[in-house]
Amino acid sequence: MPYNTKQSQIVLRCLERRPEEGLTAAGIAETLRQTGCPVGLATIYRHLERLEQAGRIHRVNTEEGALYQFCIHGGEPRRDCFLLRCRQCGRIVHLDCSHLQALCRHLEVEHAFSIDPRQTVLTGRCAVCGEKEDNHGTP
Repeated sequence: MPYNTKQSQIVLRCLERRPEEGLTAAGIAETLRQTGCPVGLATIYRHLERLEQAGRIHRVNTEEGALYQFCIHGGEPRRDCFLLRCRQCGRIVHLDCSHLQALCRHLEVEHAFSIDPRQTVLTGRCAVCGEKEDNHGTP
């Protein structure tokens, strides 16, 4: 990855340690400050942009703002990363499923619409939240 600095590695490690969470830039800054590695918010945004371009992290746009998450595929070229986001707990999970790749091909061939999997987030309810709801009624 070009521009691999100490600060870039610190930001990446922060996200890597919390693989199922989407963190805001401010959340990353606070986490780094608490661990004794303060990094300015502008610097964090700069490194997040570069890490996203390198395929090392995902940017997930939400109503509350952008969330950033470590990419478990490590920036493999042309690797399609689908993301599942629980609307209740906010957990974000990477999904590698050939059925979704077939759906993308179908949309492209039959509907002339090309999906960018790295920018696609499917929102619903995770199994943990579903189980809680089933055991305790509607949250």
